[in-house]
Amino acid sequence: MKFGQASTLPRWAQLTVLPALNLLAALLVTGLVTWLIGEDPWECLKLLINGAFGYGEGIGYTLFYTTGFIFTGLAVATAFHAGLFNIGGEGQTYLAGLGVTLVVLGFDHSLPPAVLVPLAILAAMGFGAAWAFVPGWLQAKRGSHIVVTTIMFNFIAYSLMLYLISHHLIEAGSQNPTTREFGQAAWIPAIHEMAARFGVEIPTSPLNLTFVMALLAAALFYLVVWHSRWGFELRTVGTSEPAARYAGMSVSRVIIVAMCVSGALSGLAAVNELMGSAHRMNVMFTNGVGFVGIAVALMGRNHPVGIILSALLFGALTQGGSDLSFEKPMITREMIIFIQGLIILFCGALENLFEPFIAGLFKRKDDK
Repeated sequence: MKFGQASTLPRWAQLTVLPALNLLAALLVTGLVTWLIGEDPWECLKLLINGAFGYGEGIGYTLFYTTGFIFTGLAVATAFHAGLFNIGGEGQTYLAGLGVTLVVLGFDHSLPPAVLVPLAILAAMGFGAAWAFVPGWLQAKRGSHIVVTTIMFNFIAYSLMLYLISHHLIEAGSQNPTTREFGQAAWIPAIHEMAARFGVEIPTSPLNLTFVMALLAAALFYLVVWHSRWGFELRTVGTSEPAARYAGMSVSRVIIVAMCVSGALSGLAAVNELMGSAHRMNVMFTNGVGFVGIAVALMGRNHPVGIILSALLFGALTQGGSDLSFEKPMITREMIIFIQGLIILFCGALENLFEPFIAGLFKRKDDK
């Protein structure tokens, strides 16, 4: 899954013009479907945008969803740069949530926040990395296809979490598959709470300091992938394994480490949800964040800037779509998933649909 290797377009056009046309095509098809079910596409678009960016609370929710999508988008992109298609982000986030839960439930009444929060974050990254290690090892050492193994591990993770929560971690006396509430020592501060300390009043939302972590992770991702020796090895293996071996690189080591880093990044999405918002573990806490990360990486062309913008788009779709469904009962949650699916279709499977046309325009300009 490597993007733009045989493209005749300039790099800037691959990263901007092509994704914009793909997104526009997805929105046009969505508008047509919206019109066919009897709703005004333009009105629905305005409601969606207003729900995502039109008021303070909506912006907070949009950025909260964006945070998780940045982490899983970076996770998928890490594997992509090594020539791997890691679609196991959902399972890796599940297991990261288990790591967070075990640490927090064990120490939230005995450790101070300055110790407990970093420890829980490290547990999330460690459990996510460990769950990604096995598919990575199987790919590197046994030739097992990474797509097959990561799909299997998603189902295994869900079944494992369902069993553990229902039989061992469930809150005493509760009929719902959820743990007890985490102690406040494990809560990552919300942005509106931090702002209030400086006398700034902003609307309440689940947006928390994990958003800052996501931006820092994107910056670190850029530095490591494009400005470090390991990043060079990562991209070399992803481009040509024979060339990497000829240069003396350990392909199997790069693959395994790439999958572990990918799993660790997916694990940070669990931190955003469990420690930043829900403050308890439940079976459905991932809510598809690992799968959306695939679309985020595809649309963002595996570049951190593109991933941030793409994650913002999907965050806006999630929050704006929720508001839209309240205003327009015909626009259900399934319709929002349908829109996301169209974006994935045009930015993934049909990502080069408009490239011949754009390339022709650039060729004519060059000829002049």
